[in-house]
Order: sequence, then C-alpha cells, then structure tokens
Amino acid sequence: MAKMRTVDAAVAILEKEGATEAFGLPGAAINPFYSAMRAHGGIRHTLARHVEGASHMADGYSRAADGNIGICIGTSGPAGTDMITGLYAAQADSIPILCITGQAPVAKLHKEDFQAVDIESIAKPLTKFAMTILEPGQVPGAFQKAFQLMRSGRPGPVLLDLPIDVQMAEIEFDIDAYEPLPVEKPKASRRQLEKALDLLTAAKHPLIVAGGGIINAGASAQLVELAEILNVPVIPTLMGWGAIPDDHQLMAGMVGLQTSHRYGNETFLQSDFVIGIGNRWANRHTGGLDTYTAGRKFVHIDIEPTQIGRVFSPDLGIASDAGAALDGLLELARERKAAKELPDYSGWVAECQERKGSLHRKTNFDNVPIKPQRVYQEMNKAFGRDTTYVSTIGLSQIAGAQMLHVFGARKWINAGQAGPLGWTAPAALGVVRGKPDENVVALSGDYDFQFMIEELAVGAQFNLPYIHVVVNNSYLGLIRQSQRGFDMDYHVSLGFDNINSPETMGYGVDHIKVVEGLGCKAIRVENPEDMPAAFDKAKALRDEFKVPVVVEVILEKVTNISMGLEINAVNEFEELAETAADAPTAILAKV
Repeated sequence: MAKMRTVDAAVAILEKEGATEAFGLPGAAINPFYSAMRAHGGIRHTLARHVEGASHMADGYSRAADGNIGICIGTSGPAGTDMITGLYAAQADSIPILCITGQAPVAKLHKEDFQAVDIESIAKPLTKFAMTILEPGQVPGAFQKAFQLMRSGRPGPVLLDLPIDVQMAEIEFDIDAYEPLPVEKPKASRRQLEKALDLLTAAKHPLIVAGGGIINAGASAQLVELAEILNVPVIPTLMGWGAIPDDHQLMAGMVGLQTSHRYGNETFLQSDFVIGIGNRWANRHTGGLDTYTAGRKFVHIDIEPTQIGRVFSPDLGIASDAGAALDGLLELARERKAAKELPDYSGWVAECQERKGSLHRKTNFDNVPIKPQRVYQEMNKAFGRDTTYVSTIGLSQIAGAQMLHVFGARKWINAGQAGPLGWTAPAALGVVRGKPDENVVALSGDYDFQFMIEELAVGAQFNLPYIHVVVNNSYLGLIRQSQRGFDMDYHVSLGFDNINSPETMGYGVDHIKVVEGLGCKAIRVENPEDMPAAFDKAKALRDEFKVPVVVEVILEKVTNISMGLEINAVNEFEELAETAADAPTAILAKV
C-alpha cells in the first residue's frame, strides 16, 4: 500500500474510471485538488470564465459521445452554488456529470466560515448523490459510489464536496486494487416484451415514440432495425431526435406543442397504439393528456420504475434499460418475421409518408429584415449530415426543431427540460471537447447568447472551434409571444440606440465587437441572399483560426412561431408551404 494525499487518490480514480475531461476554475479551497491534477498529468482541464459555464461545458461533453462523463471543478462557497443550474440541467435530462467542490475545514463548517456553505444540502434535490466528505478515508469509496450511481439506472449528476483539510490528509491507497463498482440497470424479461409486441401487432396504426433514453443507451441502431423489421413509423421526442435519421422512410416527425412537425402531429392523431421507449411523456410533447391519449393504447418502457405512470397510466409498463429492451424486442421481432407472424403495415407507412411529403411550414421568405424561417432553410443548405447542433431554449430553438434536419444520434444536443438561458455557448465548447474535429453548430437567440457570452474567450484560449448562429431580433421572443395572452409587450425588448455602434440600427448590443473583443471571429448578415456566403466564410474562419465563429443574423423584430396548447390545435401564424419552392429544404417536399 502507498501513502498519499486523498486528492492524489481521487485523481488516480478519475483516470481509472475513464473520466479525464475537466472544466472549472481553481480557488483557495480547491487548490490541493488542482495540485494533484497537475502532478498526475492525465486529466485535461479547461479553464472556464464562470463556474456555471464550467458545469454546462461538462454537461455538453457528457452529451457528446456514449460513455462520456464530464467533470466540473470549483472552489468553496459560490462556486458550488454557481453549479446548481448546471446540475439541474443535467439531472433534468438524465446526463451524468461529476461536480467537485472545495470546502472550508471540517472544524469550521458550523462556524459560518468564509465561503463555507452547506452545498451538500443545496445540491441533493438536483443530484443522484451529494456528499460533503468529512473523513479522509471515505474519499475513495465516495468517488467509487459516485461513478456507480452516475452510470446505474437513470443516469444523472453527482456532487462531491471536499473540505480542504480532508484534501490534504494522507491515506493508505493502492490504485491497482481499486475496481469500479458494477453498474446496475433493469432489463425487461422475454415475457414482458412478448406482451408489449402482442399489443403492438394487434394495432392497425402503431407508432414507436423514441426518447432520449435510447440515445443514452447507445441503442439508436437497434431502434432503427426494430422499426424496419416491424415496418412501424417512429416519432422521436426532442431528446430522442436523431435516434432515427430525419430522411429515413420510417421517421414520421416530432410531436408536440412547440418543437414539432405538422406531419408528426397529424400522424400521431391517426395512431391507435404507441410504445414509448426511454421517454418521459414531457408536457411539451403531449399537450393535454385527454387529447394525447384518446383512442390509443400505450406501452411505456423506461429505465426508472417510478417514471412509469407518473404522467398517465399506460396499458403496460416495463422497467428496463432502453438498449436491453430493444435487444429483446429485436430478438422477438426476428422470430415472428421468420414465422410470417408480423402484420403488413405498408399502407399505414404510406399514409405517414404522404403527410411527411406535404405538411410543411414555409421557409422561403425573402423579407428584409430577415424572417427566421429563412435562416433554418439556409442552415440546412450550408451544414451537412455530419453536423451536430447545440441549442437550449427560445423561439430560436423551437423554430430550429421545426425546420432543421438531424441525421444521427447525439447530433441534436439540447437542454430539453431545464432550458437554462446561457447554456448553449459553454455546452457547445464541451461538445467540441467531446467531438474534436467534427462540425459543431450552435443556435441561439440574442438573449441566450448574451447570458454567458464571456465563455467564448474559453474557445479562443483553448482553440475550440465551432460556428455559433445567433438570430438577433433584439427581443425576448418566446416571452413576448406568450405575453400576447395578457395583451402586453412588457420589458421584453432588448433594443436600444447604441451610442458606440450606430450601425446596429436600434438592435442594441454590438455582438460583433463583443465577440471580437473575446478573441473570436464574427460576421453580421442583414440580407437573406448573403447567408450562404456568410456561412461559407464562417467555415473558412473556423478552420483557419481554430476559434468560435459567430454568424449574427438580423431578424425582423416580431415573428410568432407555430405553437399551441393541444397537439390538434397548433396555431400557424405564418404562411404554410404549398409547393416545394416554399420549403426547398424540407424532407420529401411535394412538388
């Protein structure tokens, strides 16, 4: 056995657990941990400008690839409280991140010492595990348990709080004798899956709802194969978007009140059976439950047993990891196909394809200032199938989900449930760390972009290149739209006459100057015809300088994006596509 500081043991454990990507800020109470990382050399650390930003970077890194666990590190007191929004965003979307905080000495915890805060109690409701480690000998076991919990069942974040005297204490520890704890995930039985498949094959118009649990399980290929064997259309949720490529014949569109396709909602309303795999029945997906559930049976498969029945009671609920369930369903489907026991759903698929080819929103507007729909049309043209999009909340995200195209798992990375403004830029930097040399494109409205704009300097310092499309209407667009019901437009305008930048024409903040001041590149576009050249230039600047490149598109100030209170009553505020020319980048646009 070797005698070493607890922090040296902890860093060795990080490497053995395969978590070697950290984001954070050093401080007095966490400096021992930083000294251990420096001595070890195997943990890559990215210096953030704000601890909340570091937590979103860790989140983005975890979402970027199967098996990733991002680490967020900060000092005592406000560093931990700054992480709370990051913990919430990760917990809400079932993302594993490890937050590590420094803390005042154990003897000072009850004395209101400088920057001593009970971060364990604060973080517990938003984590799978939060612990202030009071005994040095508990450090290895606490880290061991943290990794097991992050990976077991429904994934999620953890927080470990390290008093400075605990960090400095020496313990006996042998990394060669350390082993990760077994990961526990429920697995559906054959009998359960037989019942689920019996219900599906008894239906005339079945659908598969593919949730984010499928992507978490790395099981997108199994989903597509199952859909193909059964010949059953798939409706991805916002968190499951990309589990089946948008241009696959069985991708039937997204359903919901906001981030949905017209054809997706219409197809869902024609269904009589739904099997949801790895999904939560989120309210922006379902809308009113009476409308959503009427006339159809449901099977719900989820890794978390208490998730089943939380929103509504299914006809059959199965607690299972999505990957394990899909493997089992595939085995049964292959057997039944070989025995010629599967129904012929070709007519149902053709109906879904017909809707997918005709029910589109118009994107081909030539207005100046630019209408947002045109931005997504040009993005579809400019960015290829290999693009990974990163976004969080607002009209930009809603319209993007309605009009962009995603062609693979983990190519739509979105803070779905929490939707914290400011998440996009730091998360995109984490995604770039997790997907080096891949095409990452972030999408923000001007308010989301301004929230944590300082993190762009991290991309400049550490050469983390990506393209950030900022659609600027100088408004809190989503909140303005929701205020229509109160007959007001109150404190939602961000526009003002900028005395230093009259060229912003009343739109307020000069994002170009700010971005360039942070060491990045920026382009402003005011005419829709200039967007293709701007995106080409952005790619060239990204590749040449290896920094974030912002493309700011000046929009008309007021646009209402399609949304409603029920999936059968979505308000369409703009013109709909009548010909292929109205939506030239739509999937299967009808001429």
